[in-house]
Amino acid sequence: MTGGSGFIGSHLVEKLLESSNNVIVLDNLITGNKKNIDKFMDNINFKFIEHDIQDSLYIDENLDYIVHLASCASPKAYSQYPINTLKSGSIGTINALGIARKHNAKFFLASTSEVYGDPQVSPQDENYWGNVNTLGPRSMYDESKRFAESATKAYITTHGIHANIARIFNTYGPNMQIDDGRVVTNFIYQAIKNEDITIYGNGNQTRSFSFIEDTLDGLLKVINYENSDVFNIGSENEITIKHLAETVISLTNSNSKIVYKDIPEDDPKQRKPDLTKAKEKLNYVPRYSLEDGLKITIEWIIKTYK
Repeated sequence: MTGGSGFIGSHLVEKLLESSNNVIVLDNLITGNKKNIDKFMDNINFKFIEHDIQDSLYIDENLDYIVHLASCASPKAYSQYPINTLKSGSIGTINALGIARKHNAKFFLASTSEVYGDPQVSPQDENYWGNVNTLGPRSMYDESKRFAESATKAYITTHGIHANIARIFNTYGPNMQIDDGRVVTNFIYQAIKNEDITIYGNGNQTRSFSFIEDTLDGLLKVINYENSDVFNIGSENEITIKHLAETVISLTNSNSKIVYKDIPEDDPKQRKPDLTKAKEKLNYVPRYSLEDGLKITIEWIIKTYK
């Protein structure tokens, strides 16, 4: 697994180890946190290799699956490391696909709802081509994932590998980095410190937030799907950013006030997955309400950072 010390990756490692799988994690730790995987180090079924998937690698173990999550996925990270983000999605994906081909292993790509850009249709299904700005401030992340999807498709058609793609919508939960610029952690951290909660724009832009446990359930179903395909994974509960802020204030009993600032360029106005395909083919049904997921996340952030 590439990117296994990151937010989603570390949770996925835990799920796989709980099912008695052997897991090898590759991570260059640019944005990942080794603390997320420290508890696995004594597990005989776990191995960590500090390595950048952009560089070639020889692995002599037998491999059944290649799970490619490595990427600078947060706004702060991909803005700070734009070229690394592009290389991870391009060179890194080609290298990961090459390992899968060599070992005759099944391949899984963690893609993103960002491939839809600032969508002009809602909800977005897997056949929607997107509305993207290739030169915008978010383009290094969007285009790295669009390339990664194209590369994966090319390896399916050219080399006959088995590969599945999950387009992950906004996910939150424990193990997130508090300062990575994502809206859920920003709001919670500001709220527990009774600071002003910052909304960029008028707050009417929408997102569909998926708790990590629901996202993991979907990813495992995609990884194990019998045919090569692409699926949206996330929550259909679309809310405004203002509603998220108000909910966080309420759940934290905060005295925070909401303040509004100019919206960044290319910030999507809406984001909601069409999960019809995932429901029909994967029997994927998210279980956590927004409030329940936020309560768990708030408790973790208070315990970890306050």
